[in-house]
Amino acid sequence: MSNFIINGGKKLTGSIRTNSAKNSAVAILCSLPMIKGRTVLDDVPVIEEVKRIIEILISLGLKINWLSKHRLEIINVGKINLATIDKQAYQKTRVTVLFIGSLVKRFKNFILPKTSGCKLGKRTVNPHIIGLKHFGITVKKLNNKYSIASQRIKGADFTMYESGDTATENIILAATLAQGKSKINLASPNYMVQDLCHFLNQAGAKIKGIGTTKLEIHGVKKLKPVKNYCLIPDPIESMAFISLAIATESKLKIIGCPIEFLSLELEKLRLMGQKMNISRLYKSSSGYFDLVDITIIPSKLTALPDKIYGRPFPGLNIDNLPLFVPILTKARGQTLVHDWVYENRAIYYTELNKLGAKIMLLDPHRVTVTGPTKFKPVATECPPALRPAINLFIAMIAAKGKSILKNCYSIDRGYEDLCQRLNKIGADIKRVD
Repeated sequence: MSNFIINGGKKLTGSIRTNSAKNSAVAILCSLPMIKGRTVLDDVPVIEEVKRIIEILISLGLKINWLSKHRLEIINVGKINLATIDKQAYQKTRVTVLFIGSLVKRFKNFILPKTSGCKLGKRTVNPHIIGLKHFGITVKKLNNKYSIASQRIKGADFTMYESGDTATENIILAATLAQGKSKINLASPNYMVQDLCHFLNQAGAKIKGIGTTKLEIHGVKKLKPVKNYCLIPDPIESMAFISLAIATESKLKIIGCPIEFLSLELEKLRLMGQKMNISRLYKSSSGYFDLVDITIIPSKLTALPDKIYGRPFPGLNIDNLPLFVPILTKARGQTLVHDWVYENRAIYYTELNKLGAKIMLLDPHRVTVTGPTKFKPVATECPPALRPAINLFIAMIAAKGKSILKNCYSIDRGYEDLCQRLNKIGADIKRVD
């Protein structure tokens, strides 16, 4: 496990580029057992969660090669061996539940291990199970595994039990190779779902309604390899850098921000008094998404007049909600943060109190944040969940003096070379492995 030693309180300057989206990368990688042949992905983030999915794919029989630092070659010769699946890697991330959707056409009856990931309380897979059942796919939860059974997978017309990102992706994977047409209502239109759909369409899928809550999918017999696909930049990473700039009272330019998935977040910041410059739109490398460069300018902030909470897209991104907590510590007044999705993520917000924040836990889903406060250095363990972990890291960079963040695997799961990248813009962070 790595420790980060942070000499905080320094102003950041210059610019930092947003890396590609973790959640897009892992979803697209999980779809690759469906695609025979050679596929090449560009702008793949070299992060721990991606490494775990690659380990699983290799254990299933796929060949993986890094052609360059962010260019990944995947060769599927058509032979998938479930008996050799890497159970240890599989159980380290919850997104591996997507292998149900990507393998169900190949195997009528099969077993997969149960999944893990961020420790944020009980995270039900019922939306996956209920949705897949519409196609004639039965998923049974056993002690440490899932038992999956199907006969002929037929298209279906139904409403999602819950508009979850990963559940929607699982449904899309199953529908892509199902017999006939599927209509999925209340589908998530979030960035990683859109990216997966665009990738699958390049592979020969027939998916309509991308970016809406109503998807129409005409099943195809097989998919073809994709010669080159570039992933979307990560709006959650963009928001993390925005939060970092505000917490450190720095002027910082964040390059390559997917504006469609940040517009409400920026509006909240504007209402708080945050000054920023936003560039003209330009297209992502794939051509599917609009990007901007955002320059954060040091500002005096006032607390929001209403509570802040996450919602499915196009609401404030559920993964961006925690990144508002360091920002709210800089705003004059009190803000109610309602994190209704996860059972105990709000509890982790109080970790910032170790650095001098004034955060009161009202219940497992709600906290109040009172500001403005200044952070002070501390030595502590990294939370076992990605977003609360990056919150603590941001606060330590803002706190003048020496802080130590121990066991930082949670951050490595979602951020590539973060210490090195931040040091280039003025931070002083040492990584000790």
